[in-house]
Amino acid sequence: MPSLQISSLLSNSFCSTSPSPSTLKSSSLHLPKTLSIPLSVPPNPKPSRKLFQELNGFSHAIPILQDNSGNNSTTTSATSKATIIKLYAILEAVADRVEMHHNIGDQRDNWNTLLLNSVNMLTLTASAMVGLAASIGGGGAPLLALKISSTLLFSASTGMLVVMNKIQPSQLAEEQRNATRLFKQLQSHIETTIAIGNPTEEDVKDAMERVLALDKAYPLPLLGAMLEKFPKKFEPAVWWPSTPKRINSSKYHEAKQQRKNNGWNKGLEMELRNVLEVVKGKDMKDYERLGNLVLKINKSLAIAGPLLTGIAAVGSACVREGSSWAAIVAVIGGALATTVNALEHGGQVGMVSEMYRNCGGFFKQLENSIEDTMEEDEEQRENGELFEMKLALKLGRSLSQLRDLARKSAYSRVEGTTTDEFASKLF
Repeated sequence: MPSLQISSLLSNSFCSTSPSPSTLKSSSLHLPKTLSIPLSVPPNPKPSRKLFQELNGFSHAIPILQDNSGNNSTTTSATSKATIIKLYAILEAVADRVEMHHNIGDQRDNWNTLLLNSVNMLTLTASAMVGLAASIGGGGAPLLALKISSTLLFSASTGMLVVMNKIQPSQLAEEQRNATRLFKQLQSHIETTIAIGNPTEEDVKDAMERVLALDKAYPLPLLGAMLEKFPKKFEPAVWWPSTPKRINSSKYHEAKQQRKNNGWNKGLEMELRNVLEVVKGKDMKDYERLGNLVLKINKSLAIAGPLLTGIAAVGSACVREGSSWAAIVAVIGGALATTVNALEHGGQVGMVSEMYRNCGGFFKQLENSIEDTMEEDEEQRENGELFEMKLALKLGRSLSQLRDLARKSAYSRVEGTTTDEFASKLF
């Protein structure tokens, strides 16, 4: 019964409210001129991270600029965005330099292989010609042809060796490898600065100075800007700005405000001084000694190679019928020159010299970093615990091993001796 009553009520109400045909005809023409259809469009769609990286040629993830205008004032947000845009511009230049130094390093490594093979083939061919000319009985055209050919080959080998020993292709390739590594390191540093957020103009200035310092330390051109391959004294490489950066960016201010002493105390300062004594007394002195030794060896080999091929060229020109001494001098000179070239360029003595120079620069930078930090006020320093952790990682040690090294250095200084342990466990 209740269901029947409800259905009857609904039918009566429908019939009573149903319009007449005339009413439908007149009311069907009154439609709104504009229809408002709500669409959900996401405001300010963010750019695709993958597409951004592909367009800019980056090989790994890079933080995308975030819109923080809702949290900060308009002026602060605009300044922060402008700073991040500058850092991205520097980041693009750094990524381009990484690719350039990598490609040129491969090219100069090929130079070393191709030039060494070419010079040795010229020298050995000339030596064989001299031996063949000495074994030919009688004079005439065959002897003259072999003499001239061997003399020309020895002369060409001498000229190529002079150029090769001047530029040191293996050392050039090592320079570009080091530059590639350091520019990648700078690239990661800039990406970390952007990812942490709130970069300052000081970060932009520091990144610019680092790029220019690396450009000066590892130049790309050969003519006019090439580094001196045979300096009078071994000197470590310098690839950092001459003026140290003051740690005052906002990413360290929060840690300073949370801890009054900023992680620094007398014990930590003494620990760093003890570690620095070991770096100066053991690591830097050892690499300076080895660098000077390799530099002297490389100089001697660079002089001996062209000198031997030059002597062989003179000996081959003096080969005559019945005279064997000139041929002996030419053949022995060519054999010795081949051996010297294989030892110098096949053994890549120039690369070893550059490696020691780079290692010396690493310890020099470490020394400057510790000394500059200790000279600053505690409020302006980087967080002490963070600095200690970075130092331990650079030396290939754990924090406990770093503190043990500092204690050994302190004990040896009290006893008037030097510790036998090196500070670095990496190299």
